[in-house]
Amino acid sequence: MTTKLSATTLAAITTASVPAYNRDALTAGIVHFGVGNFHRAHQAVYLDDLFATGSDHDWALIGAGVREADEAMRQKLKSQDWLTTVVEQEADTSSARVTGAMIDYLRPGDSAAVIARLSDPAIRIVSLTITEGGYYIDPASQKFDPTHPDIAYDAANMEAPKTAFGLILAGLLRRRDLGLAPFTVMSCDNIPGNGHVTENAVAGLAALIDPALAQWVKANVAFPNGMVDRITPATSDREKTLLADNFGIEDNWPVFCESFKQWVLEDNFPAGRPALEKVGVQFVTDVAPYEHMKIRILNGGHATIAYPAGLLDIHFVHEAMEHPLVAAFLAKVERDEIIPIVPPVPDTDLDDYFALCQRRFANPKIGDTIRRLALDGSNRQPKFIIPSALERAQRQQSVNGLSLVSALWCRYCYGTTDSGAVIEPNDPNWDRLTAQAKKAKANPQAWLEMADIYGELAHNPSFVAAFTQALETLWKIGTKATLERYLEGQI
Repeated sequence: MTTKLSATTLAAITTASVPAYNRDALTAGIVHFGVGNFHRAHQAVYLDDLFATGSDHDWALIGAGVREADEAMRQKLKSQDWLTTVVEQEADTSSARVTGAMIDYLRPGDSAAVIARLSDPAIRIVSLTITEGGYYIDPASQKFDPTHPDIAYDAANMEAPKTAFGLILAGLLRRRDLGLAPFTVMSCDNIPGNGHVTENAVAGLAALIDPALAQWVKANVAFPNGMVDRITPATSDREKTLLADNFGIEDNWPVFCESFKQWVLEDNFPAGRPALEKVGVQFVTDVAPYEHMKIRILNGGHATIAYPAGLLDIHFVHEAMEHPLVAAFLAKVERDEIIPIVPPVPDTDLDDYFALCQRRFANPKIGDTIRRLALDGSNRQPKFIIPSALERAQRQQSVNGLSLVSALWCRYCYGTTDSGAVIEPNDPNWDRLTAQAKKAKANPQAWLEMADIYGELAHNPSFVAAFTQALETLWKIGTKATLERYLEGQI
């Protein structure tokens, strides 16, 4: 027998912790765009912990979305009264909890309702987890792209914008007209300087309407930077079945994750904020060292193992860490090329941090997939790998490992594994990437012609030479033998 998750069945759930606070007494203080798995395993969990202390019950979450797929999530959560089951898994333990920090979810596409909620004085924070690719960033320059059709549409249709940034700007304008203080805009995405990036997007859109409006945004709206971390794979029927079998709970969209979580925030919330420091959030004056460490070492590490593992037909991340060549490749690239150029982080030993990352990647219970790590390389490589390679190349330091990471990505985008299995499209730009990868088989430098991705790195002689050798070797002897050569110092 299983218990279908809802507000009326909480008392019947004995296999998981449930909210001990009165959810009916919660009031909204945050509107969140992008109610995906990571948000529900991270920000929503921190808030649930905070509410459990008996404080800050006026900071509950209201969900919002801008994609068609968001409506499916909304319907699934609505049918269970906005509750989510979060299962934390380690090698030898699993525990479940039901979180209740969300109290509503605005219908995607209903711009009027979203703008009205954003203009509610009770809303003091608008947060986002819209993925690295959702910020309209030009990959090569890493700057906001005001020419994108979605942004151009919103600039001409501010009464009913379609993007999160258009809706945020419309909400800010409504508040300004009503004489209300602006809300704080808080990005929770894995982007270097995510607060600055978000500010550039909102102000960049405003500049298309009126340069003075952009200046008003910059002068009056806070965009704190933050570093977020928790490995959270996608939900499939596997996770739903595990939840039902192991905990007797039927949840339309549960979240499985590791027990580790981290959130470092710049304390820049002029409209007020929940006291999240009570539940483990670190508030600091400068987030940059923490996010630099996380993006280069952890996210860069994920990118390092994704493509060799994918080419070797490895399905789960923990299986990749069990493969001696993949695990050794990760360790060598990190220790030789990534960690040495990561600036110091307060009270943190970078070698210890990497060792923690290795243990987290190796967690056999988490069920994270190589395909998820390999997803959207055209947006992730310019943030997680290419900056490290460029920095080393500019210092005239070896880039043999990082160039091999890029070559493995190129080989993966060819669309077949070493065994000949087809790799299904795994990037919004898959057709373009596949076309370039096929050209690069005969002419490796064709891959580097994607200037919007590689920028000036494509013209660095040492990187071009190392990449060319790496890709030619991959095609000549395959992934396994190439990794062996690299580990032996022959590449």
